[in-house]
Amino acid sequence: MIKFFNQHIENFLVKESGYSKEDVILIKDKYKTEITDDLKKGHITTNIGLVSGSVTGTNPKEAAEALKKNLINLDGVDQIEVAGPGFLNIFLNRLYFVNLITDSLNAKKAYGTSNLGEGKKIQIEFVSANPTGPLHVGHGRGAAFGDALGRILEASGYEVSKEYYINDAGRQIDILTVSVLLRLFKCFEENSFPSSGYKGKYIIDISNEIDKKDCINENQLKTIISNLPSDPEEEIDALIRNFKNEAIELWEHTKNKSLNVVLGLIKEDLAAFKVDFNNWFYESSLGAVGDKDSKIYSAINQLEKSGQAYKEEGALWLNTENVGDDKNRVLIREDGRATYFAADVAYHKDKVDRGFDRLINVWGSDHHGYIKRIESSLEGLGFSKESLHVQLVQFANLFQGKEKIKMSTRSGKFFTLRDLMDEIGVDAARFYYLSKQADQHLDFDIELAKSQNKENLIYYIQYAHARICSLQNKYIELNDSLPTSIKSIEDGAYLACDKLIHEASKFPGVVERSAVALQPHLLVFYLRDLAHQFHSFYNDNPVLKESKENQESILQSLNLVRLVIANGLNLLGIDALEKM
Repeated sequence: MIKFFNQHIENFLVKESGYSKEDVILIKDKYKTEITDDLKKGHITTNIGLVSGSVTGTNPKEAAEALKKNLINLDGVDQIEVAGPGFLNIFLNRLYFVNLITDSLNAKKAYGTSNLGEGKKIQIEFVSANPTGPLHVGHGRGAAFGDALGRILEASGYEVSKEYYINDAGRQIDILTVSVLLRLFKCFEENSFPSSGYKGKYIIDISNEIDKKDCINENQLKTIISNLPSDPEEEIDALIRNFKNEAIELWEHTKNKSLNVVLGLIKEDLAAFKVDFNNWFYESSLGAVGDKDSKIYSAINQLEKSGQAYKEEGALWLNTENVGDDKNRVLIREDGRATYFAADVAYHKDKVDRGFDRLINVWGSDHHGYIKRIESSLEGLGFSKESLHVQLVQFANLFQGKEKIKMSTRSGKFFTLRDLMDEIGVDAARFYYLSKQADQHLDFDIELAKSQNKENLIYYIQYAHARICSLQNKYIELNDSLPTSIKSIEDGAYLACDKLIHEASKFPGVVERSAVALQPHLLVFYLRDLAHQFHSFYNDNPVLKESKENQESILQSLNLVRLVIANGLNLLGIDALEKM
């Protein structure tokens, strides 16, 4: 609908207004056409007169009046008002309402989709938690955000690839491995278990699956745990070195087993959370910096050739100050070892090489300082930093009553994402993670998420859908089947749901705005407002006491509302319930 009016407005600017080409370009960039929030201002409003006057130096009201004459005879237009300093408020006739309902219901699940993205390739990398333990509630927000964003972008015509980056080559995997081995051989009492190791029942469960105990003897074990540093981080690093030196075969076996078990837990939890990935990318696939065939060597070599990377004091540095970083960053240490940053650079080069038009990284807010570094590396690799969007996600604080739930993986005492799903359900968990802008602080209470009243917004929205289903079922009991069409205006069809239909007509625009802004919470806010309007209408209008003709048109109107709620919830990865 917006596109329909924009097309006619722009045709008028080009063909009939007498404006120069330069003026037309400026006007097209600045004017807006929107669905109104208040029906007193019509159904569509545009500031075209105001913008035209500002650009060309002409009277904005005269510009609006000229355009009004051009639009007034379009199908569906009832009247047009020139308001304020050059606004057009467009009122649509009943035929518009009938066609909107009919066309939308015929579109079914496709209502709300568009070709905004024109098939451009977008990669979204999200969650990417270290595979050192089950996902906790802090990871859930990024999971819900990335998945919902992928759904919205796909609905908006983009080709989306969702990816999980598996850090299987770093220190944290070594700490996981040594934690399992220490449990396997019961090297420490509970009160003396290394504080920097991973704890929790899952570590013990993994150790019980290791079947190569005979790869190491008692004397070797004594050597491994003797003369350890007092510093917790130095202690765990010494244990890692000692195990690798004494029993490398056992180490590799335990490492692979631990990684596979934890990844299996993560994949199971994400599947239950209705999150799927197109690709699971292993850090180890980047290779080693000394291997000329590796991806990490290729990335470093290209940065050196571009002049972005330089050698100083025996190390290789990346110039990140040129994009606003506080200092340049080390890629390769003096001893030839690659930094974590070097692996990230190689990973992003691999993304670029795969031909994506845009990259979206969903990171925790603690990664804020990393953005400039990655932007600098992309510039050095010949990829515009403008094609990278990093969405920082604040970890959610979860409360059970007044008690804040802990989220520490190391301690082994934390509330997992699986715990949350079992406690409040997948739909409620996803909804509350998505209920605010991702980079804003989020607290939500388990007790509220489980309540069945209008204060619980997910219940309120799902109940709106279930209420319409119940009303339709009652109608079927009385009339055998639902109405399939709305009678023409000449037959006296009555539409009592103007506000609801008007609100439902905003849905495609909300989806597009969510895609452009990369913010799924806009859809949450919209569904909340639509549900509120429906409940108010339902409470004030005993539908089945209306005349037969009015019942048919109202039910078709409510069928549109039901479709919008179902399609909107689906984009958030939430079920539209028929019974509650």
